[in-house]
Parts: sequence; structure tokens; C-alpha cells
Amino acid sequence: MLFVEYPKCSTCKKAKKWLDEHGVAYEDRHIVEQNPTAEELAGWHARSGLELKRFFNTSGNLYKELKLKDRLGEMSDEEKLALLATNGMLVKRPIVVGDDFVLVGFREAEWEARLG
Repeated sequence: MLFVEYPKCSTCKKAKKWLDEHGVAYEDRHIVEQNPTAEELAGWHARSGLELKRFFNTSGNLYKELKLKDRLGEMSDEEKLALLATNGMLVKRPIVVGDDFVLVGFREAEWEARLG
């Protein structure tokens, strides 16, 4: 399983602690040093069952600076994926990627149901 995180993010730290406490094995990946590609994101999006908007870090400074709240509605999925692939700080984290599922963000009940 792949755990995609930004190590300074407090939510990512909580999620990593949860994984460790529950004995879940994972490969760690720094989202800024190894930003997901558009192709990876497209695959994760398909497996997640979520709206593509959920992959955006809507509370991040870059999201706000680029005024994406107003722009995302006008963009195609391909444009959104390409944009997400430009900078890991735009991507919601943490992300857990399994063989047949993807979890975006840390919601303990959701993680417990899928991984617990």
C-alpha cells in the first residue's frame, strides 16, 4: 500500500500514527518531492469513487492564490489532473492507495472500515 503525505502536515502525522498503531504496512511517499503524475492521479481518481474536486487541497495557500474555487467549475477533468500534477501542495493529503481502493484525506471511521 502507498501512503502519500506531506511530512509537515499535522493531519498526515495523525494518519501515519494511526497506520503504525494498527500495524498497517505501507510505502511512504513525500507528495512534494515525488508529486503524483496526471496518469497516477487519473487512476487514483477512478479507484476512489470520489469527485475530482476532492483531490484538491482546498485549504492550501496555493489553491487560494490561484483562485481555484472560482476556476475549477470551468475546467475539464484533464485540465484538473494536469494542474494537480504540477505541484504536490495542490493535492489533498494524505492519500492511501491500495490495489482496489484509494482514500483521500484522513477520516478515521473511513480508514477503520477499509483498513482496520
